[in-house]
Amino acid sequence: MQVMGKHYRTVWMEDDKVFLIEQNKLPFKFEIFSSNDYHKTCDAIKNMLVRGAGAIGTTAGFAMAQAFLQAPKNTWKNFVQNAKKEIESTRPTAQNLFYATDKVYNAAINSPTPIQAAQAAAQNISDEDIAACEKIGELGNTLINNSANILTHCNAGWLAFTDFGSALSPIYKADASGKDIFVYVDETRPRSQGARLTAWELQQQNIAHKIIPDNAAAYFMQNKKIDLIITGADRIAANGDTANKIGTLEKAICAKAFGIPFYIAAPSSTIDIKCSSGKNIPIEFRSDEELLYQTGIDKFGKSHTIRVCSPESEGINPAFDVTPAEYITAIITEKGIFKPEEIENVFKQEN
Repeated sequence: MQVMGKHYRTVWMEDDKVFLIEQNKLPFKFEIFSSNDYHKTCDAIKNMLVRGAGAIGTTAGFAMAQAFLQAPKNTWKNFVQNAKKEIESTRPTAQNLFYATDKVYNAAINSPTPIQAAQAAAQNISDEDIAACEKIGELGNTLINNSANILTHCNAGWLAFTDFGSALSPIYKADASGKDIFVYVDETRPRSQGARLTAWELQQQNIAHKIIPDNAAAYFMQNKKIDLIITGADRIAANGDTANKIGTLEKAICAKAFGIPFYIAAPSSTIDIKCSSGKNIPIEFRSDEELLYQTGIDKFGKSHTIRVCSPESEGINPAFDVTPAEYITAIITEKGIFKPEEIENVFKQEN
């Protein structure tokens, strides 16, 4: 993706440092965060400085490589085992995180050159994520007609992966191929990733879009303003049940009621074949401060965080919900476009 004329990946590693786009400051400030310590990189994942399935996975892979770099010579195996547990505790719903830590750890733990093996494996995860997302865009573009109106939820664009994104990748490819498209961007409470990040991405690419309140999506579906819906995923179970940002389930139910295709876009690293159904996907609950407070800038460009809810009230803040396979038209992966019921057989063979 281009930002102010320069190409950026969402996250990358140079020597012992991990560099990340500081997503909590977007869209008001574009800043790069750097970490030379795996603990600090863990905090970046946990505090959502970096977020999104693929970006979390890539960052976790780099954090695992940092752990091998930091490990004391005499107790390095115990050190990296504990580091792996710490990294995996940061965001328990995201399958890509576990995929990445396993890949880097397994590549390095028995290697004669564990540091080099860890760094190579982490970089490979990053490169594979980009290639998969670009392929998702090419395949997903075939589902988008000219003049299509597309709804998306949360942010599953370039910022959520290393580059291209999942749900936004078909949109970028459709735009690049000359199709006239329009995107409805769900606001996505409580952290407003749609309004803050997806809208910013689309603006950077000059793609026509409007931000809508989360609870307005059914209205636009009812009035035939939406032709298809594409969202991302944080974990896909073997039976096709899919965990994604809270509010995705509501959109899927409405889409089925109004006969609108509902697509999930995700690389195969998001598929958890060992997880039989959505009932086994752990759902992360986050601080209610994300719900009760909002951050923005005033007309002078100064940032403020203010409480927007009843002062004495508390909140409950689930970060994800699970959309049952029956509400999903198809799942777009880099391996092809599949019905949810095909996922288990296809990806068992792949694995």
